[in-house]
Amino acid sequence: MPNFIDRRLNPKDKSLSNRQRFLRRARAQLKNVINQSVKDRSIADVDGRQVVNVPTKGIGEPRFHHSPRGGKRDQVFTGNKEFTSGDRLSKPKQGGGGSGGKDAADSGEGNDDFSFTLSREEFLELFFEDLELPDLVKTNLKEVIAFKPRRAGYTVSGTPTNINVLRTMRNSYGRRIALHRPKQSDIDAIVAKIEALESQPGHDDTRARRLDALQDDLARLLRKRKIVPFIDPLDIRFNRFEREALPNTKAVMFCLMDVSGSMGEREKDLAKRFFILLHLFLKRRYDKIDIVFIRHTHEAQEVDEDTFFYSRETGGTVVSTALEEMLRVIKERYPTQEWNIYAAQASDGDNFSGDSEKCVRMLDQEVMPLCQYYAYVEILDEREADIFRSSDNGTALWRAYQEAGQSWENFQAKRIAQPGDIYPVFRELFAKQNKGAGAPQKAKA
Repeated sequence: MPNFIDRRLNPKDKSLSNRQRFLRRARAQLKNVINQSVKDRSIADVDGRQVVNVPTKGIGEPRFHHSPRGGKRDQVFTGNKEFTSGDRLSKPKQGGGGSGGKDAADSGEGNDDFSFTLSREEFLELFFEDLELPDLVKTNLKEVIAFKPRRAGYTVSGTPTNINVLRTMRNSYGRRIALHRPKQSDIDAIVAKIEALESQPGHDDTRARRLDALQDDLARLLRKRKIVPFIDPLDIRFNRFEREALPNTKAVMFCLMDVSGSMGEREKDLAKRFFILLHLFLKRRYDKIDIVFIRHTHEAQEVDEDTFFYSRETGGTVVSTALEEMLRVIKERYPTQEWNIYAAQASDGDNFSGDSEKCVRMLDQEVMPLCQYYAYVEILDEREADIFRSSDNGTALWRAYQEAGQSWENFQAKRIAQPGDIYPVFRELFAKQNKGAGAPQKAKA
């Protein structure tokens, strides 16, 4: 197998591989800073501008240089009036400048970290670059591709309905100027002169010659005006359209959140943080996706985005009502043969006695056969985090959902206890998968 070696010089004699390593190193530092932002930011500021500091030590490219601690070198410094050959030079005192250190100095220059600000678009691009919805497939018409027309410049042929009048008239005007097509005002001026001469009484040879010359000029202008038309077929331009392929994949994400009395302000805040992160992720990565917000106490209802995130409501806890509302919306608006259906649910695990078993039956028989992916996030009390660290321990709803997770490969359940747990759990739920996409299936026994 042949080996190809690129020996072209890099720009400005720089090392291209070193620059690439630096970019990878700086990008990794950016990623680490961005991933930590979820822990410290409020709900409203999760996707705001971000200031990132990159240490100066990691900016420079590696290079070879003489070691200052060994070897013998003879150097000549211009303008030296103080030292002669053989003199020993003392080391400069610490703090005199150069690289930054812990000791203070009254002179010299220090090296600060390299700081820059990421815009909202740059922040979100790095934040969600390695996340995706798993198993996003076309549930219907897999071999049919839809197309829509897209403007793609101009063409010299087409239908009359697609004529671009502005471009056509511009071409016509330029051609008439280049070929010196007679203007109507010039013709009218000659006609006026001819009429004035013909209206004079008597017969004069000079006037007759002048009249013949004007008539010859008029005939020449009319002939040239006929040869150079106002609009020529060469001037006509049509709008050109190209067919752009459109994906048939349509997806909807159901966001289910418990807002009952058992959910305190801390639990609701963590749940809202998770859903805001999910909302930003979906809006950023997918242009064609519907988001349905369902909140529930002892009864569930579909609400708008503002009500879902900021309205306050309390009551009892019946989780199955949220699943019933989700099934109702699917039946009315999102047929499974045309839509990829996803669901994310957040709760503190409390539920009405006996309702957890009903939730499992609904998941196993009605919900999961329709869903491409279902993610459940349980909000734990910080004092209970160590007690319920094992997946075998937990509330009745958690244990019931663990059974569903064992039956369905596309069901995932995670726990969070503090803001720092949100992004790692979010990454686990929506990390890119290398396996091929497919329809929802039960887990193998």
